[in-house]
Amino acid sequence: GISSYISNPLAAGTSLEQCLNQALSDVPKEKHMDTPLYLGATAGMRLLNIADPQASDAVLRAVAATLKTYPFDFRGAKILSGEEEGVFGWVTTNYLLENFIKRGWLGEWIQPQKKTLGAMDFGGASTQITFETRETIENARNEVMLKLYGQAYKVYTHSFLCYGRDQVLKRLISKLLQV
Repeated sequence: GISSYISNPLAAGTSLEQCLNQALSDVPKEKHMDTPLYLGATAGMRLLNIADPQASDAVLRAVAATLKTYPFDFRGAKILSGEEEGVFGWVTTNYLLENFIKRGWLGEWIQPQKKTLGAMDFGGASTQITFETRETIENARNEVMLKLYGQAYKVYTHSFLCYGRDQVLKRLISKLLQV
């Protein structure tokens, strides 16, 4: 991820060029200027921001500078909270599964009346669990109300920073070295 470019922030921006060039070819040229572009950095950048806020700012500035050179409607680069990361993953999962809306046989948009699925994201530096619920959520930080395609969703989300694959492996190796 972009947090790995702490010693060379400019390379963080360069690392996105292959993806951006793919977007240039996938998005019709006449739609480039109307296509919003955001960058939401995740747990690796959250950890870097805790350890070294100046370094994380330098990486974000370099990434933003690269994104601004493309003909899309760049709207910002920021570090997402763990809860935002979880909700975006949940929305993406259920959108791709057509749980919110889908195109019918005749080309019309219909709401499929399907239940949503929960999403668990086991990343490198964190793990998020997110699902729709009707239950009372004790901690307001873990509750998100969404309105998508005319439907309301009450979503529980929780992020476990430092419980991603890479962070768990680091702790395991540290414990093994202490033995």
